[in-house]
Amino acid sequence: MSQRFQVTPWEVTGVVDYDKLIEDFGTEKITPQLLKEIENITGGLHPLLRRGFFFSHRDLPQVLEAYKKGEGFFLYTGRGPTGHMHIGHLIPFLFVKWLQDKFKVPVIIQITDDEKFLYKEEFTLETTRKYAMENIYDIIACGFNPDLTFIFQDSEYTNYYPLAVKIAKKITLSTVKAVFGFKNETNIGLIFFPAIQAMPCFLLEKQCLIPAAIDQDPYWRIQRDVAPKLGYPKTAAIHSKFLPGLEGPTGKMSASKEQTAIYLTDNPETVKRKIIKYAFTGGQPSVAEQKKKGGNPNICTVFQWLNSLLEMDDKSIKNRESMCLSGQLLCGECKNYLSDKLIEFLSSHQQRRVEAKKHVDSFKYTGVLARELWSKKW
Repeated sequence: MSQRFQVTPWEVTGVVDYDKLIEDFGTEKITPQLLKEIENITGGLHPLLRRGFFFSHRDLPQVLEAYKKGEGFFLYTGRGPTGHMHIGHLIPFLFVKWLQDKFKVPVIIQITDDEKFLYKEEFTLETTRKYAMENIYDIIACGFNPDLTFIFQDSEYTNYYPLAVKIAKKITLSTVKAVFGFKNETNIGLIFFPAIQAMPCFLLEKQCLIPAAIDQDPYWRIQRDVAPKLGYPKTAAIHSKFLPGLEGPTGKMSASKEQTAIYLTDNPETVKRKIIKYAFTGGQPSVAEQKKKGGNPNICTVFQWLNSLLEMDDKSIKNRESMCLSGQLLCGECKNYLSDKLIEFLSSHQQRRVEAKKHVDSFKYTGVLARELWSKKW
């Protein structure tokens, strides 16, 4: 791994070189030809695909081929509940929801309250289970189809334990130590957990596609190694880049850094204060220099947030980029624009979140997919 950055399932540091990461992880770049194939099926591309935020994949052409043959596929993603979700956490869920709408496919969402308890020394299991429910409200608020979506907490769905055991039997200690860097001091719960994380890929007898940030890819390498031994297809994956925190372009937004993350529960006053005080920009030291030299949107957190999540109109984002580069747009104006966009976005999300609390059972127990998978025996 490059010395300039580090990417693991638990930590992302430095300025990530995504081309180098593709090389290091052994994944494939999403090509214009592959984007065209998706567009031909869906009738258009999600902005996160058009703008290259989802940039890498494993076996995505096989997924599209299975769909065209009528064999279908399903989507799997998840959330590790360590606190309230921030806007970066929403990106994979909004993208998965778009895929569900376009392909009309099932979605399985795993809430790993057990892993976060095992990994975080300061957390009790009661704490992570409480955060799990709060996160589930935010996920439902993204607008998933309740009959095609199954959301489950690991600590609840123990009927899947036999499947996890079958997977675990095919994984050696040397493999998980090599992939995850586990040491003698690592608790045995974490050493077993890769089998639990891989388990949802086997819940439906068809091709699985996992949209997630690329730091989670090591888990799917384990699944891809085990799947043929159990008579299942290797899971496919489509990887996103990381949304940076307000403080700058390094690493990814962290829920533990309250001042540089925008939480889905933040109120308008908090949003404005954080953006004005902490948002890193690519601007010049003075207004005069900004007008003369222009800014650098490539390193600007404000622009990155607009480009990935909050400004869906391509003409508008291109216009803002051009005005920034030419010096016509000042950083203060961009910060105010981002604040307004975030407040509007969060206001709508928070209203849906209130409504989502009424429908939890549809996603966990009573929906069509939930009933099928809840009753499935292994």
